[in-house]
Amino acid sequence: MSIEDEPAAAETRRRAPSEDPGFIIRVIGAAGDHDAPLLRRLLGGLDTADIADVIEHVPLETARTVARMVGRDLPAEFLADLSWERREEVLPELPAGYVAHALGELDTDDAAAVAADIDEKQLGAVLAAADEDTRLAVEEALSFDEETAGRLMQREYVAAPEGARVGDVIDRMRAEAAELPDVFFEIYVVDPMMRPVGAVHVSRLMRERRETPLASIMAPVKALIRPEMDQEEVAHTFQKYHMASAPVVDDAGRLTGMVTVDDIVDVISEESEEDLLKLAGVSEAAQTDDVLRSVRARAPWILMNIGTALVASTVISAFSGSIEQLVALAVLMPVVASMGGNVGNQTVAVAVRALASRDLTDANAWRYIVREAATGAAQGLIFGVLLAAVALLWFQNPGLAIAVGLAVVINLACGGIVGIVVPLLLRRFGADPAVSASVFVTFSTDALGFLAFLGLATLILLS
Repeated sequence: MSIEDEPAAAETRRRAPSEDPGFIIRVIGAAGDHDAPLLRRLLGGLDTADIADVIEHVPLETARTVARMVGRDLPAEFLADLSWERREEVLPELPAGYVAHALGELDTDDAAAVAADIDEKQLGAVLAAADEDTRLAVEEALSFDEETAGRLMQREYVAAPEGARVGDVIDRMRAEAAELPDVFFEIYVVDPMMRPVGAVHVSRLMRERRETPLASIMAPVKALIRPEMDQEEVAHTFQKYHMASAPVVDDAGRLTGMVTVDDIVDVISEESEEDLLKLAGVSEAAQTDDVLRSVRARAPWILMNIGTALVASTVISAFSGSIEQLVALAVLMPVVASMGGNVGNQTVAVAVRALASRDLTDANAWRYIVREAATGAAQGLIFGVLLAAVALLWFQNPGLAIAVGLAVVINLACGGIVGIVVPLLLRRFGADPAVSASVFVTFSTDALGFLAFLGLATLILLS
């Protein structure tokens, strides 16, 4: 092999199995032929994340066949790595005994995520087949609302009393290795009531002498997480304090579990994707979606858009006489409305991001409103002059040019204001600003744009 060939070979080695069309075709063919030995050979040596990725990328019937034929031979972690949509579809194909064993193998947070996607009837059979510790942990996790810290919480953690020394902790962890979490970053130091009073990073623990008291090297706990806390708030807390893990406490302040950064990465990814889709008027989208599911996710927002568009059309109908006298109004008014809509939606994106990151609060809302109004007005002046010049050259009508220029200034300034105010109002009334803000902003800028342009044109040209 020449030196020039090495980068290409390295790139080939890095390619995931799900990105290899030949591999996917072999999996589909083996499932179609019901060749279980071949499926085991194809999937058996893969990382669990790659197994899940392959099952995500094959057709639904193939995924079900794979689960039915060799699912019980696959490691439990592949269930946790699947998307919830595909997990719901393949879980019914797996024996209750295997799923029960898998829940016991997984960390409690992953076990709760898998259990939440099991059909209610199947879940009863699965929990009946599970050991008591697994059953109690899953039932406790499912008692919390979705998208809360209680669902993310890992019940396995390492805690030590204030009087313990480094050597004592290390010896106990070695003796109870089977009980330790698969991944943990901190040892929580607790008082006699099991309330966390400090934390010691594992890296710091391993550098200290055995006789060193934990109390002398522990750091204050930066944040305590309550199980009912929304997962977005938990993610914000992790980001704010640069944490790798955080203790979860009950009403009495007693340590009951921990949340780790790997789950927070998933939350940030999910919430960002969700907000991006909602800004576009889509409630959900996954590669496993069929046409019917896609239509159900998108149709409600199109219906709402029809309603708001009809309301905006009533503004146009009020000036039908003016439009009949000067056809140029019909040519230019969509331009004014669309420019306002663009500015409004730009501002919505800024507002939703600022709300999600807690940068936009009630305390500084006026500063944001003034800034976005000024930004919209400044853009209005720039593009209003430009559009007025185009209208003057096109229609040779100075009055029309003045009307369209002023309307652009007004609508873009209003677009900036509405783009901030609408998300704030939606949040105030308990609605998700990312869901419907763009629909209301588009409606507002369309209606205001039509009203400003047609109203000014009527006053200047036809009064």
